[in-house]
Amino acid sequence: MSRDVSAKRRSNLVIHLILIAGSVVMVLPFLWMILTSLKTTTEATQIPITLFPAEPSPRGYTDALRQSPFMHYYANTLISAFMKTVFPVIFSAMAAFAFARIRFPGSGLCFFLIISVMMIPNPVFYTPQYLMMSKLGLVNTVTALWIASLVSPFATFLLRQFFLGIPKELEEAAVLDGCNPFQIFSRIMLPLVKSALVAVVIIQLLWSWNELQWPLIINSSPEKLTLSAGLATLVSMFGTDYPVLMAGAFMAVIPMLVLFFMFQRRFIEGVAFSASKG
Repeated sequence: MSRDVSAKRRSNLVIHLILIAGSVVMVLPFLWMILTSLKTTTEATQIPITLFPAEPSPRGYTDALRQSPFMHYYANTLISAFMKTVFPVIFSAMAAFAFARIRFPGSGLCFFLIISVMMIPNPVFYTPQYLMMSKLGLVNTVTALWIASLVSPFATFLLRQFFLGIPKELEEAAVLDGCNPFQIFSRIMLPLVKSALVAVVIIQLLWSWNELQWPLIINSSPEKLTLSAGLATLVSMFGTDYPVLMAGAFMAVIPMLVLFFMFQRRFIEGVAFSASKG
């Protein structure tokens, strides 16, 4: 018995050491980013490398805020992330409920077409989307950042899987009580797929916050760029001024860090649910 206990302890120790090593590897680049943002340009590029700044300076943050429209980047990203999260969740939930519970001609074909979109790389859609935005006069506008992403095929697929797992007896009982399809959807089905909605919100928010290619394609004005695209332009503006670049990168991830620490349990549950159903 004691041998089994000691073997289990050794096994747990090895597992914890591996997890600690993995955590250090993941945290070290982030720590390096923060420390570099407080260095001078000389300290950031000198050899041998120094980890801690001799005299921490906020110069990188002030230059990033003064010499680039960083607050515009923040505002555009917040607007785009909000629109790309709220509307896809609402519309995809409606579409998923219809595909899972309502029988109509061509439902299987329509769902297949939606799923097929997930198999095509996003850059394939950039040219037709750009042409559409151009004809609508939306090129170089904040609206163009989100208007083409009001429905998410992945969210539709994920939510449909959850709706299919709900017993039909609940729906039949609601019909007997006089509920119409919209009341069944809003009052019965949505509360039962709350965990899936959390997963969709998290995935959509992270995806929209980190999106890079589409903002660079559709907008050229610095005041219309998002954070990820704005950080790409900082490289051309400041070159090898690494403290400024690292300061901009750190400021860009602060909102996501705050949200993660506030709702980390929801984040983990949401990702776990999406992995189990996807």
